[in-house]
Amino acid sequence: MQTNLADFIKDTPEGREAESILRACVHCGFCTATCPTYQLLGDELDGPRGRIYLIKQVLEGATATARTQRHLDRCLTCRSCETTCPSGVRYGRLLDIGRHVVDSQVGRGAVEAFTRKVLRAVIPETSRFSSLLKLGQFTRPLLPAALKHKVPPAANAKPWPTRSHARRMLVLDGCAQPSLSPNTNAAAARVLDRLGITLVRAPRAGCCGAVSYHLDAQDEGLAYMRRNIDAWWPHIEQGVEAIVMTASGCATMVAEYGHLFAHDPAYAEKAKRVSALMKDISEVVTAEKDKIKVLLDSSLIPHPSSLAFHAPCSLQHGLKIKGKVEALLADLGFELTPVPDAHLCCGSAGTYSILQPELSQQLLKNKITALTSGAPAAIVTANIGCQSHLQTATALPVMHWIEALDVRLDCSSSDLY
Repeated sequence: MQTNLADFIKDTPEGREAESILRACVHCGFCTATCPTYQLLGDELDGPRGRIYLIKQVLEGATATARTQRHLDRCLTCRSCETTCPSGVRYGRLLDIGRHVVDSQVGRGAVEAFTRKVLRAVIPETSRFSSLLKLGQFTRPLLPAALKHKVPPAANAKPWPTRSHARRMLVLDGCAQPSLSPNTNAAAARVLDRLGITLVRAPRAGCCGAVSYHLDAQDEGLAYMRRNIDAWWPHIEQGVEAIVMTASGCATMVAEYGHLFAHDPAYAEKAKRVSALMKDISEVVTAEKDKIKVLLDSSLIPHPSSLAFHAPCSLQHGLKIKGKVEALLADLGFELTPVPDAHLCCGSAGTYSILQPELSQQLLKNKITALTSGAPAAIVTANIGCQSHLQTATALPVMHWIEALDVRLDCSSSDLY
């Protein structure tokens, strides 16, 4: 695609990156076939190709409008288009750049700006989020039915292992997950403990930065990222093997640290190292699969009930770990039910379910229909946002797949260490 970027951006790092991405696009339109919002709305401007044209026009000097902003806001940033694209267009990065420019030109109305500010002030801050969630849970019986199902009941975690092993890995607690699903990281720690790996938490690490960064508070998001890098660095210097992520949305963001700090002399090398050490929990477990099979004594464990696996967009399109968790679970003896259109988003997409509720609910309804079509006993996933979103629309239990594996290993009552 030919480009002629305007003076305000063409000689900046963002401009050079955007120009490279735009030039890679051959406007073939393959991306529209797998775009969730295009499938719902049928509007070219609500698909990747149309949004790329809108961004190109603005970067070439056209004045952005509220209509431009609306079409970019409707994007889930699921990056399904990136998986489909034969030219390797990095649409997600282009969208971040485009949204930043458009928002700076158009601005936000008072209500919309306030909503986004509240989301940025609450979700990334674990203590605030936890306090408000507890308040909602306490008053849950008094809430209207439409709101009650959005407030999850209190969840508890089983004990964190106390043994210490020579092999050590870091884990990110994250911001919302400790309150919404505290057993996820505890289950990961117990699984790895059985394999002779200690999972370590760095107390000062928190939000991965994605909430702020994708709500066009990019400097704020980068500050959260620097905090994590600083919290992890002493452990990295002491030789931890990996930084484990149990939320694929956070993993996708941490994978970008090296790129986002490439021009920061104080953090460039550290961020690059962090991104290189980052592993989704599925990658760690897959590497230890043979040991797990030894622990899973089939004579002691009843055949598991069938599960439906929801593959988060961040897992299959962001991290490019497509089909690998399903293959791992099947290899470990889990019975998985078929899920039609597994590549499509559930509608959670970070804060999307709050900011674009109508589209989000349509996607959620379609996803629940697909997940339950095989009559599973439970739904498992790999991202806390998807997990919480799906649970609002089904009576089936929804959990991280590592919890299901932890339960099976617990039933085996065996150990390697």
